[in-house]
Amino acid sequence: MMATPKPEEIDELYARLGSEARAGGYHLNPDEEFTRDLTEALLTNTKRYGYQSCPCRLADGVRDKDLDIICPCDYRDPDLAEFGACYCALYVSGEIARGEREAEQIPERRKKPSEKEVSSEGGSGREGEREKNPEGATGRLSDGEKELDYPVWRCPVCGYLCAREHPPEKCPICKADKDRFKRFM
Repeated sequence: MMATPKPEEIDELYARLGSEARAGGYHLNPDEEFTRDLTEALLTNTKRYGYQSCPCRLADGVRDKDLDIICPCDYRDPDLAEFGACYCALYVSGEIARGEREAEQIPERRKKPSEKEVSSEGGSGREGEREKNPEGATGRLSDGEKELDYPVWRCPVCGYLCAREHPPEKCPICKADKDRFKRFM
């Protein structure tokens, strides 16, 4: 039987999430009881799976398959922009945080594994996936463009880009782990 998170663990994660949110320009849900319940669920999932899986989604239990729903998930920013809150409502817009707007129900953006785009380069999970930019480019060079000295890595949570041999251990913007980065170019 799995141990329930201790109050001091919840307090510590709650404080860290709040600090990281503020540092990144984000807001935690102002309903402290609700947010602490989500914090406890994140801790439970960390103990269960070994990573902070979104408490409002069914995790596979395999990190490589759940990279997109490790909090903060890949869908946080699109949900915030469109609906004012992320799927589980841990993160909310400034309007909601100030009480000027109410959170609304957010539709699920996550695709089933069978619906995820995987390139013909093979591989499973995120390996071999190609991120498309809004203009539809695949990140491949077209004729006449100079080959880059280093690959470009993109954080799927915040969009941070870096050109280096390997992605950083943690995203300097949103603190997403190295394995969440996708090769962009």
